[in-house]
Amino acid sequence: MNTPIGFGCPKFDFAIYINNQPNMIEYQNLDTVLSLTQGEIYSIGQACGNGWRKIFNVYAKLLFALNNNDFNYCKSSDTWQKYRDDYLLQNNYRTALLFNPPVLNSNLEILHIICGRTYAKELINSGKLLAQLIWLDDEFAIDKKNKLIICPYLDYRQLSNIKIERLSKMLTELKT
Repeated sequence: MNTPIGFGCPKFDFAIYINNQPNMIEYQNLDTVLSLTQGEIYSIGQACGNGWRKIFNVYAKLLFALNNNDFNYCKSSDTWQKYRDDYLLQNNYRTALLFNPPVLNSNLEILHIICGRTYAKELINSGKLLAQLIWLDDEFAIDKKNKLIICPYLDYRQLSNIKIERLSKMLTELKT
């Protein structure tokens, strides 16, 4: 079984998977889920550029868009920006940004989101992802049994506000 590698709460129940990680020496040898500290997201954005700022912003916007009756990640924040700065990917907030493929069927309480159709297809073609995906269109796919969604990459143009709303509704359906 693969050990999750990335940022966030080690006891996550909401995981987003991407095919890259910050190009910073302190993160190159990660072998577990590292809880970020307040200010660390800002530091990564400063060191690694606009692409990483977008990843964190879109992640926070997605969590903030979720139905509060089904998800309570942002209950302590008035804005997605405040959530990003004060809680995103920190210990005890049950979210993760992972840099290795998901382990499915290990815990059906975890919602899995793979960002990027190309990354998802690479995982499928290499045998690293065994899922029963139903492609809804060119950008979104779902495997209800494994609570897995494929969506566009965490970028404003690819995962726009309209697509964040769509993803939010899909996640509510998986949760209930």
